[in-house]
Amino acid sequence: QVQLVESGGGLVQPGGSLRLACAASGSIFSSSVMAWYRQTPGMQRELVARIFYGGPATYSDSVRGRFTISGDSAKKTVYLQMNSLKPEDTAVYYCNLVQPGAGTYWGQGTQVTVSS
Repeated sequence: QVQLVESGGGLVQPGGSLRLACAASGSIFSSSVMAWYRQTPGMQRELVARIFYGGPATYSDSVRGRFTISGDSAKKTVYLQMNSLKPEDTAVYYCNLVQPGAGTYWGQGTQVTVSS
């Protein structure tokens, strides 16, 4: 059974930085894809960044150039480095894992608040 645990959220001033981490437990396939989504009240969950196991990363237009997703396969952990944060980045951030043929998994979410 795969479980995802996020950490690293918090309160930061505009222009500041945060790094989120998502630690996975269980069997992770080499064909898996890990991603970060975010959600604000009343809105749909939106994709922020995605990384293929050992492969390339993709980003939403709203975060490209400011956020970086990376992975450590030995630790089964994916990170989201968030720089130049804006108030509109305020949301609950969720870690997501897709294992083709095996399932989709979500973390519990971590709150990021960007405010002065």
